[in-house]
Amino acid sequence: MKLAVVGGGSTYTPELIDGFARLRDTLPVTELVLVDPAAERLELVGGLARRIFAKQGHDGRIVTTADLDAGVADADAVLLQLRVGGQAARQQDESWPLECGCVGQETTGAGGLAKALRTVPVVLDIAERVRRTNPNAWIIDFTNPVGIVTRALLRAGHKAVGLCNVAIGFQRKFAKLLDVAPSEVHLDHIGLNHLTWERAVRIGGPWGEDRLPGLLAEHGDAIAADLRLPRPLLDRLGVVPSYYLRYFYAHDEVVRELGTKPSRAVEVAAMERELLEVYGDPALDEKPALLARRGGAFYSEAAVDLAASLLGGGGSAHQVVNAYNNGTLPFLPDDAVIETQAAVGAHGAVPLPVAPVDPLYAGLIAHVTAYEDLALEAALHGGRERVFKALLAHPLVGQYDSAEGLTDRLIAHNREHLAWA
Repeated sequence: MKLAVVGGGSTYTPELIDGFARLRDTLPVTELVLVDPAAERLELVGGLARRIFAKQGHDGRIVTTADLDAGVADADAVLLQLRVGGQAARQQDESWPLECGCVGQETTGAGGLAKALRTVPVVLDIAERVRRTNPNAWIIDFTNPVGIVTRALLRAGHKAVGLCNVAIGFQRKFAKLLDVAPSEVHLDHIGLNHLTWERAVRIGGPWGEDRLPGLLAEHGDAIAADLRLPRPLLDRLGVVPSYYLRYFYAHDEVVRELGTKPSRAVEVAAMERELLEVYGDPALDEKPALLARRGGAFYSEAAVDLAASLLGGGGSAHQVVNAYNNGTLPFLPDDAVIETQAAVGAHGAVPLPVAPVDPLYAGLIAHVTAYEDLALEAALHGGRERVFKALLAHPLVGQYDSAEGLTDRLIAHNREHLAWA
């Protein structure tokens, strides 16, 4: 089995490599190709990857290349984890929206739109090259904003599934609190990428006993602290929102906070420099502890599970992924991409039936889906007016003067990545 990772020079990659090594019975990779144009980073990451495989007794071959077409040729699956513009672009995404009193964040709001505009054309070009080389390959998208990018891939007819590590993070957290195996925990996870709620935590499958009320009663303070939301809010909602919901539920508070400290991009850039230096140590043959602070917890387990299921291996039958709605949420169009539990196999991902969604959540889901419609149009076709309309539609913007100012800033800071600008 051959897998290719586009963006293989990422500092995330050793996390993925560790998962491939540990879970080789689930996903028996014989060749893993790391594709990245950044030669120096790729050499450091590739060297550590080979040492991790060797230490854990994995006999798979690891290849590094800057040649995308050669790297994806004959691959059974291609995993996308790229960042167009790097951490420098992310720092801009997290900075200029604050000038208009809006959240500066890399996957939602104005910064998230900028990332989508830079990313969608690049991902579609990669996907077309994968299709020309190997039309049967699955594309697993971990590139943010996952929902919009996955929707672009599916609309273009690619065999694609989107993946995020938020759900598996909750699964592992709840499993630890309940003292059960993670595989026993089934989440009623519903919404859009980075806009989700855990409505139930069931043990033993989709129809098992719901343990969420007990979790909130016994561990509500700790859960609320992790989310940086007040415990009384969780008690009133009776659900556990994704930590990204703080940008919506405490927008003004977050904007004030972001204006008083360095951006997350600055922190991550410093961390990446340190990680790359560590990766260059020829004695290092395991993922370093510092990598846990980089983010992406359990990313490797989620990726291995999804790839194994899509390729007919031993992956889980039900997984939280990003896939076409196709009637699952009746208040959304069929071609909206939702994030929920799905039956995953060689056929792809088909969302499981869900209970009706409370208007408190359905309204926000529908609102952000409308924004994503407009964001995708702007990413595909460009134009200042499309960017303005997408920003005006976003619930974290919503005012015409803010949308005007953000449009000007977005274009100015991203001109080199926007062919139409």
